Parts: sequence; structure tokens; C-alpha cells
Amino acid sequence: MLAAFQEHIRQKALLDPSKTYLLACSGGVDSMVLGFLLMKSEIPIELAHVNFGLRGEDSNQDELFVIQWAEEHGITFHLHHPKTQEHAEEKKLSIQMAAREIRYSWFESLKQERNLEGIILAHHQDDQLETIFLNLLRGTGLDGIQGMADKKSGLIRPLLPFSKAEIEAFANENEIAWREDKSNQKTDYKRNKLRLEALPGLYAVSDDARQNLLGSFARMHDAGKALHGLVQDWLGKYLKTDKDTQTLPFHAFIHHSGANTLIFYWLRGFGFNSDQCEAIVTSAKSGESGKQFFSASHQLNVDREELLLAPQVENFQSIFIQEQDIEITLPEGTYELIKKPIGDKLDSSRENAMLDLEKLNFPFEIRTWQLGDRFIPLGMNHPKKVSDFLIDLKLPRIHKERVKVLISDGQIAWVIGHRIAEWAKCDGSTRTILHFKMKN
Repeated sequence: MLAAFQEHIRQKALLDPSKTYLLACSGGVDSMVLGFLLMKSEIPIELAHVNFGLRGEDSNQDELFVIQWAEEHGITFHLHHPKTQEHAEEKKLSIQMAAREIRYSWFESLKQERNLEGIILAHHQDDQLETIFLNLLRGTGLDGIQGMADKKSGLIRPLLPFSKAEIEAFANENEIAWREDKSNQKTDYKRNKLRLEALPGLYAVSDDARQNLLGSFARMHDAGKALHGLVQDWLGKYLKTDKDTQTLPFHAFIHHSGANTLIFYWLRGFGFNSDQCEAIVTSAKSGESGKQFFSASHQLNVDREELLLAPQVENFQSIFIQEQDIEITLPEGTYELIKKPIGDKLDSSRENAMLDLEKLNFPFEIRTWQLGDRFIPLGMNHPKKVSDFLIDLKLPRIHKERVKVLISDGQIAWVIGHRIAEWAKCDGSTRTILHFKMKN
């Protein structure tokens, strides 16, 4: 196993003997064998052990065992005694998830503090299979089949090609001591139930069941990577981005046999789940314009011929502009406030505004438009509801909700980014212009 281990880390370029790594060590057979292999391979390590205190005296004996091993081999070691129960209650997590969060967070902080190259974990082939099946039970699809990576984000798992049986046999052959975690024999947890009950029955179906599963998962992993690449090409072709809004036309997906998958791969990173993505595709195909879908951070609107994705609208607090202000910052961008004499050429761009300063009175208020708001749009001679004005612009709902107005003396002087009011325009009597100019 030592030769196979060394060849594996060489082929995959997992570890560099000139660098020092942090080994996460529980004291169990997997991490103790890994520690032995790393020393034999002359990979410099420091050791990290977390005593969660969840198994009473057994937890303390694990800690003493790890300390003794580190001292015998002259290895720098680090210990952590977290308040696991408090963390679980505070974060509303299960004990297992709280312990995992604590463990990885501490490992990462140690890595940074000690300027270490990476964190070495003792996950092996059995752990990989369990992880994949747990992911399948959670409904994660192709992504879940990818399982754990050999090396990713500073986490290194050099034992993934080796089974638990190989590791235990190697430990016995080389008289490597370890501590047994009795809780691994309990079926209270899903992973243990899978390990102790479900998977042995599956492997017993045929002698080559285990290897066939590993081979199938490897091929599906490759298929997942290929699909990811194809989806990125598809998004590159059809997806348009303007500031914080992404737009995808219906014709890019509604006739595609894999429409649900395409939309899921686009939106999953924004917190949308597969059921929502199926509903989004259904709404697009049935022409349900105006329908909205929400994740924790984003909203998606089904518009007339396209999907629009943007961050959720936060409650915008009114901004007041004083006479001395020279710029204002809104979610849409920063405007310069420039006062200048009337010139020959006025800025007619939609996003900017030129107002007659002498018709305005400070302070101005900027707020989100409200139902019932009215103004006289430039070029018209009668009031119009802002809501009707935005409808006439055929502005998608996702954009309407973000529109703000500039108010002076209780009157709307500018529907920001769209139209100034007739009464606030520059004319023949204008002497000084107030120019709201969007900064690049």
C-alpha cells in the first residue's frame, strides 16, 4: 500500500515534500495510517486534533493517544476543545453538522496562521461511496455523484483510492496503533446506517458490485464535467448581463429537451432548487408573464419573452440631498451633482438628468416610487401616474420595483433613469443647470 500511495500522490501531484501540511487526526485507523504513510513518504506535517467532548472519557483518551503519538514522532500538534453543543444551538444545527463546521473552520484558521500548504484529510474509498449514496438520497443529481475531490480548496484526500479493508489490513501488518470510535457502530446516523446496513447488502449482490459502482460513478463524474462545460458554452451564447440583472431569452431553452437541467445549472448558484427551476420552465412555456420566483438572495421574473434574474430588492431608505452635496450613491450607481451655467448642449441620455436649479428647492428626497405617485413627464401637459408611465415603458416587473424618484417641494422632478418632469426642465429662462451625471 505504501508504494501505491506514493505513486498516487505523485501522479495526482497531491503533495509537495518541500511544503508543510496540516494533518487532521482523530486517532482512528484512517488518520493513523495516513500519518504513517506521510512520514514514510517524507511529507512534513503538523497535526490537528479536535476533542468535541461528546464521548466522555473516550474523547479524552483519544486526545491523549494523539498527543503521545505526535510527541513520539517529534510532530508539532494543535488541540481544540470547542463548545459544540452551544454552537449547534446558536446556529440551529445538528450536533454532527455543528462539529463538522467547527472542525473545518478551525483547520482553515490553523492553515492560515501557520502558513501551511494544505489540510490533509483521511477520507477513503468507503467514505467516498457513502458520500455519493448520501448525496443521491438527498436528490443532488450528477453533482452529488462527483463525491469528494482528491484536492480542492486547500483540502487534500490522498486515501480516496484505498478501501477501509486495505487500510485496516495495512495497519495490522505494520503494527500501527489506533483508537476505535464506538459511536461508528451505532445506526442512529444516516451515514452509519448506510455503512453498516445498506451498503454491505448492495455489495453482496455480486463479487464485482463495488468495483462496478466505482466505475459507473467515475463515468458519471466525467459526464457531469462535460455537461457543466456545455452549459457554460450555452450560457455564454444566450445569457446577457447588464449591471446586476441577467437576462435569458425564452428561445434559448423552451424547445430544448433538457430545459429543466439547463435552467437548474444556471440558477442553482443563486439559491434556486430543482423544483423551482421546473416551475420556471413551465411558466415560460405557458407564457405566464409577470410570475416571480424567489431564493434567499435573488428573484427571478418571467417576462414576456425572457427570464430576468436580479438580487432581491432591499428596503430602500430615503436619501436627502443637501445643497452642498456633490455626489449621491444609489444601488444603481453613483451620480455626480454638477452645477453649471446653461450651455449650448444638454445631456439627453436616459440615465442622466439636467434640471433647472432655480426651479428646485433643497433638500431633495430620493425614494422608491409609490402607488399614487404622479408627475408630468417631459413633453406632456397633463399628469400621469408613475405606475402607468412605467407600464407604457414596458418595463419588466423586476425593474419597476427598483425605480426611484427625485422629489423637490413635494413634487416629482425626475423618475430616475427614465424621464424628468416637464416643470423641472431647462428652458429659455434657465440660468443654472443641476446635472445628475452617472459616474462610469
